Amino acid sequence: MQSEPTEKRPTQTKIPAPVLRFGAIFLLLSLFSTLWSLASPLMSYPDEPAHTVKAAAVARGQFLGTSGQNQGEQLLVVVPKYIADTGSLTCFAFKVNVTADCSPGLDAAERQPTPGGTSAGNYNPLYYLVAGLPSRILSGEPAIYAMRILSGLLCSLFLAATLFATTQFANRRWPVVAAGIAITPMVLYLSGAINPNALEIVTTSAVFVNLCLVLENARDLSRFRFNIIVVGVSAAVLANTRALSLLWLALAVIAALLMVPLRDLLLLLKDKLVLAMTGLIALATACGLLWLKTSNTLASLLGTPSTTTPEQAFGTMLDRTFEIAASYVAQLGWLDTNGPTGVFYWWACLTGALMVAAVSIKQWRPRLGFIVLFAATIAIPPILQAQVVSELGYIWQGRYLLPVVVPMLLAAGLALRFHPFPDSLFAKRIAKWAIGITAAAHTAVFANALRRYGVGIFTEANWGDMFGAAKWEPPLGWLPLTLAYLAVTALAGVLLYRQLSPSQARFEEPLKSEPSLR
Repeated sequence: MQSEPTEKRPTQTKIPAPVLRFGAIFLLLSLFSTLWSLASPLMSYPDEPAHTVKAAAVARGQFLGTSGQNQGEQLLVVVPKYIADTGSLTCFAFKVNVTADCSPGLDAAERQPTPGGTSAGNYNPLYYLVAGLPSRILSGEPAIYAMRILSGLLCSLFLAATLFATTQFANRRWPVVAAGIAITPMVLYLSGAINPNALEIVTTSAVFVNLCLVLENARDLSRFRFNIIVVGVSAAVLANTRALSLLWLALAVIAALLMVPLRDLLLLLKDKLVLAMTGLIALATACGLLWLKTSNTLASLLGTPSTTTPEQAFGTMLDRTFEIAASYVAQLGWLDTNGPTGVFYWWACLTGALMVAAVSIKQWRPRLGFIVLFAATIAIPPILQAQVVSELGYIWQGRYLLPVVVPMLLAAGLALRFHPFPDSLFAKRIAKWAIGITAAAHTAVFANALRRYGVGIFTEANWGDMFGAAKWEPPLGWLPLTLAYLAVTALAGVLLYRQLSPSQARFEEPLKSEPSLR
């Protein structure tokens, strides 16, 4: 009796776990940025009209604007009329009790070429080339929302590369904790804007964390080819983002080099991919410097001349160090919409505990990068503000420093990676509560922003007015967006907690064989 031939089952291609992890991180971050893009009224982001006009102009081949020669004078470009009219949508700016229904809206039919002014007219065009693409296909308000969403996807890609890298360290739980703290509501909020500020933040962070990972694994680069590429591409984009981006790039590289032993640095120089990415970074940096020199990028900065001396400005900004820190967490809109007070207290606890722990470890070398970035967060605002106060007055905003603050907090987590992570039942309960409160804080900031634009912020609580009496509603409605944000935040919290479980971490004891780290 002949046996029946066995059926050959088609082989199933299994997606590698790291690919799934990166995809999940990117998807979550994309949802966050998209929800913020939809929840924020058009032109409610800081300086969004100027960046929108610039993006639409660059998408049409106008890399530079034309104007007079005076400092602070807006540059003129030719864009569709609905883009040129975006400046008229900011009737609620600086007025926390004025709702977004005052905005006249945009007419999608008005696409005729019209001169438009922008203070970003001679900024590096790289970011705007991507952000402006939807304006070539769509028109009116859908075009603006699409520009925001595309910008958010770009930022989410680099931020995902940052968070993914924290999960690749052999001792990854402290870096993952730091990532959960460093991604403040402000970072996610800015990712939904038409503004290169968010791109600066995420590319600086990607360069720093991925470079640390590559340097730490210089003897086994075959498993970190993706991270080498991330360093090269992120640095190249960062070098061509804004005027201060080259400073952020230098700080990220210096901090990374200080945090890990350099005994294997020569091994990196023998790797062809490392050399190729180094060449890309050098070329991109040269292009960024050339653009700064030829385009006079800083000439269109807006401001009012002041009689304050540089010395006075330096001291004043030093006094404002902790006041400015609020902008690192949740200072939305045109600096007029703060998050709930409890959110600031919570992040002060998280960041304070993380930073104190980072400087308290026994090993000295892992602390160096953190210390350098911490010193930079204190010194840079006074120094830079003192340079321009006579000509522009006080123009510094806290969000400008987030490209240093986020890597600084990530550096604190990396400094702790050789320290044992607590695994007691009590520690696990603390982790669950901390993640839950953080998720609630993120959602509270989101909901409070919708209240500010829907019914306004007054002395008396008016949350009840959001149900049936809201004067402005975002696309899809404020309640569905808030519930969606809560769901995404909860899912992100669950995935974060899973990364902290012992089964997910490969090594959690200090590396006894690393005397050079001490």
